[in-house]
Amino acid sequence: MHYPDVYLGSIRPYEGGRPSAIAKHLVEGAVHLTPLGLAGDEQAEKSYHGGPDRALCHYPREHYDHWRQQFPVQAEQFYSPAFGENISTLGLTEHNVFMGDIFRWGEALIQVTQPRSPCYKLNYHFDIVDMSVLMQQTGRCGWLYRVVSAGAVSRAQPLELVARNSDVSVAEAIGIAWHMPFDEEQYRRLLAVAGLSASWSKTMLARLTTGKVEDFNRRLLGR
Repeated sequence: MHYPDVYLGSIRPYEGGRPSAIAKHLVEGAVHLTPLGLAGDEQAEKSYHGGPDRALCHYPREHYDHWRQQFPVQAEQFYSPAFGENISTLGLTEHNVFMGDIFRWGEALIQVTQPRSPCYKLNYHFDIVDMSVLMQQTGRCGWLYRVVSAGAVSRAQPLELVARNSDVSVAEAIGIAWHMPFDEEQYRRLLAVAGLSASWSKTMLARLTTGKVEDFNRRLLGR
């Protein structure tokens, strides 16, 4: 059983940076999960965050041990929910969660739609110039869900796998998208995953159309 800690937050301004809802707090009781996410949770820059395909962000709690070891001087930063996640668990990682997986959580059903795509705002929030790059390189990215069926959820209710719809793990999707040279066969394999987000479908189709991989610098470094 994988019991998730649950977090939500509001958009707030950041001096020298853009407004963000990355700062979240633990929710102890039940909260309603809607098609757009947890009631009371907010997302800034909705072109890139939130929406039906990205209603929830899940980040494995065990990854924080890695980041504390990598950045001992800043170790106090690396505790849930430092990456702005809505859900944090032990035991579920990119290697044993698969694209399209459907989980029952309390009254709700949620489906894995894509890995989280690290962006340059993480560099600012951690004051580490290449934090987004390191997340992408190591594959410690977490993943996103859509809400298949809304309802009440809480940290007292476990995530239970009810359907596995592909043989592509989240870790493998990360590798296909960001670690491998151009590979038409693998892009088509990813496109065939039931439940793949519209954003990732668009990206894979663009690669097939243009015959090249897009530049990551704008997303990772803001330039």
